[in-house]
Amino acid sequence: MCGRARLSSDVSEIKLVFSIPPHRPSPNFPPSWNVAPTDSLPVVRYDSKAGERSLDMLRWGLVPFWAKDLNVGFANINAKAEGIENRPAFREAFQRRRCLVPVDNFYEWKKTATGKQPYAIALSDRRLMALAGLWENWRSPAGEWVRTFAIITTAPNELCAELHNRMPAVLKPEAWSLWLGEEPADPDELKALLTPFPSEEMTCWPVSSRVGNVRNNDASLIEPIAA
Repeated sequence: MCGRARLSSDVSEIKLVFSIPPHRPSPNFPPSWNVAPTDSLPVVRYDSKAGERSLDMLRWGLVPFWAKDLNVGFANINAKAEGIENRPAFREAFQRRRCLVPVDNFYEWKKTATGKQPYAIALSDRRLMALAGLWENWRSPAGEWVRTFAIITTAPNELCAELHNRMPAVLKPEAWSLWLGEEPADPDELKALLTPFPSEEMTCWPVSSRVGNVRNNDASLIEPIAA
């Protein structure tokens, strides 16, 4: 499960890291230390017509094009990598609507004797992390178009296994082009990318339980505390 994240990096930095051409629009996204489902995030997609990447605001919680209600998105904030190519909610997006979800870190909760302790998980060098995602276009009964996304999860690496039995699929830069569809790939090649990220390239630290409340959103949420 990946249900909370932080993206406080500047949009201009995101565009630079993910090779978004300067002339592409820059979404208006304020820093967030507590991104939650139904929030919107800047997501990297490949514009095949223009032959370049774009950065667009999408709502977290994938709503399949055939869904009758936007609330379906609550059940689809994550998509399990196992069997993803066959699941009705995700199979079409897996074929042709894949994206990258930039985050600075995500949060996970570890069960302890006294309750649940939140941890922030990031790359060891603190660079931006690219989570494998899927996106969809959904049209409401009123005719309004809404773009949504889900984050793909996989088995945890050794670091994340201490906290939870799943982790988001983190993609290295050399996999971005294939995942985005900039070059052809069959389902097996794509699924081979959705493996646990190396533990030795990640780090985690305990943070305040304040992150559990979506109304709390400030830089102090990622400050280490004594576990």
